[in-house]
Amino acid sequence: MRRLFTRMFSKNRPLFPYITAAGLLIAAMLAGISTGSVKVPIMDVARIIGSEAFRLPIEVQSDPMYMNIVMNIRLPRVVLAGLVGASLAIAGAAFQGLLRNPLADPYTLGVSSGASVGAVVTIFYQLSLPLAGMYTLPLLSIACAFITIILVLFFARSIDRTMKVETIILTGIIFSSFLGAVISLMIALSGEELRQIIGWLLGSVSMRGWSFVQIMLPFLLIGSCILFWNARELNAIAFGEERAKQLGVNVGSRKIAVLASSSVLTGAAVAVSGTIGFVGLVIPHLVRILWGPDHKHLLPLSVLAGAAFLILADLVARIIIEPAELPIGVITALIGAPVFAAILIRRRMGKRS
Repeated sequence: MRRLFTRMFSKNRPLFPYITAAGLLIAAMLAGISTGSVKVPIMDVARIIGSEAFRLPIEVQSDPMYMNIVMNIRLPRVVLAGLVGASLAIAGAAFQGLLRNPLADPYTLGVSSGASVGAVVTIFYQLSLPLAGMYTLPLLSIACAFITIILVLFFARSIDRTMKVETIILTGIIFSSFLGAVISLMIALSGEELRQIIGWLLGSVSMRGWSFVQIMLPFLLIGSCILFWNARELNAIAFGEERAKQLGVNVGSRKIAVLASSSVLTGAAVAVSGTIGFVGLVIPHLVRILWGPDHKHLLPLSVLAGAAFLILADLVARIIIEPAELPIGVITALIGAPVFAAILIRRRMGKRS
């Protein structure tokens, strides 16, 4: 028993944080599925999912209404919230590692706003790419997200050749404000699409269904795999670009890979759930405090913790003013804004000392 405990807590075999994060995710999923206007007992939830989703030989004697609530309403909502939270968290961790600053995330860098513009344009003009079908919305959101981060970096470099992170973040905030104005203009010009655009912008995973899970999943898998593949290079870049080059890292190509994959993750998340801020800021920062900055562990742990966090945030948004619902972005902002301020104050105090 002692040997197992030692292995779990060993730095070489850090099983404990993975077990903890996975346990938290499972608990969050069970809570999200069982809790609502109609409470479904957790044992019934486990039986229904085991029987219907995993085809396990389990006898299910639950109320048919429970079966419909779990499989068609709450389970897809919880799974989608988990996928969106995981995408935003790992994208935030990658941006922070690449820019070497805990204040960087898709929201503060303007990437989320860029993806939002792509989605709003798609909804407003009812665009449909040839052969893309239902993937038109995420593809255009991803394209706009990537264009936005490129423009942010270009303008930041024009302002400050040293590319200080503070300059990049301020440029991102400026772009975010400008793109927000563009979105407001499109809302003012919209007619029948107004309700759809506003409902989408508020941020929600309500009534999305399995089709949105199907849209989100491939982009999460592709983006996450690219970032996992570049975890060692992110560790090297964290020591500075010159040091990374000395270690044999092709910094230019790795930067493009990380920026592109993070934009894929952010664009897809925004496309299916709207603008949800601060997940990419809070979760990587918390994981880094608890376990350290090694991206080989930081990235996968951010996936698990981000998924659990957004599932719980969605649960709070559902029940806090029941039977009405709050936008999920309100809950994440209420948590994320104070954390953002605390990180900023801590950095300023650190520089003064």
